[in-house]
Amino acid sequence: MSQTQSLNSLYERDILLWSEDTVAKLKARDFDHLDIEHLIEEVESLGISQRKELISRLIVLLEHLLKRLYVNLPDDYNGWERTIRTQQGELEILLDAVPSLTSRWDFSFDKAWQIAPKNVRKEYTHFTFPLEWKYDRSIEPMLNRDFWLESSEENS
Repeated sequence: MSQTQSLNSLYERDILLWSEDTVAKLKARDFDHLDIEHLIEEVESLGISQRKELISRLIVLLEHLLKRLYVNLPDDYNGWERTIRTQQGELEILLDAVPSLTSRWDFSFDKAWQIAPKNVRKEYTHFTFPLEWKYDRSIEPMLNRDFWLESSEENS
């Protein structure tokens, strides 16, 4: 069995063991025995995973903001607000851990906005939701504002 077949076999059999073996080889600077193809694949997937997490968390945040802002079910407000705060905190943690994601914020927001209103409209067919996000969509407000408080001030 060739070294490449052996590395492929380890990768397919036990990715955790493959990962530990790869880290040990990297630390030892044993570059000749690395499974380069799978290492490239895993590093690429890490970046993809981070970008997907940003969009996914924005979808959940927007869905709950839309519900809180436009669905008149006061008994549900507390749960929606908890989810909003959780997603805001998780997004802050993600952006602190992966600062380069801030450069993808607008793109990710646009992708999330394509999905979130559609999901909420299916769930709450008797309520009207906006076609566009009418509030500030930049990072700081999205992570820190209680938009429903602003909305209630506008309506008073």
